[in-house]
Amino acid sequence: MALGSQASAVFSNDDEVARNLIAAGEQTRDRAWQLPIWESYQPQINSAFADMQNIGGKEAGSITAACFLARFAKKYRWAHMDIAGTSFKWAGTKKGATGRPVALLTEYLLQQAGRPA
Repeated sequence: MALGSQASAVFSNDDEVARNLIAAGEQTRDRAWQLPIWESYQPQINSAFADMQNIGGKEAGSITAACFLARFAKKYRWAHMDIAGTSFKWAGTKKGATGRPVALLTEYLLQQAGRPA
């Protein structure tokens, strides 16, 4: 929901992966925007009862979801997308799934598989 219904948020530990996802979104008109996952966000998922919690509170909720993933995937190139705002129409008379970001992800995967752009 960080970017509303206009764009999905992309979080990644690899700028090339993020750029490729965003480029695929531009090609399919299913836009995305990279948000930060700076180390200073990590304390928001610390817990008094466990090693960590999977929710960070009111501030930077979508970023803390990426921070949670980051703790488990340090050895890998990865991306996390916040699609809550784009994948579903929440208001009005035509509520329901939008199909986003299926086109973006399909284009990204086809490019990764070597299909010429």
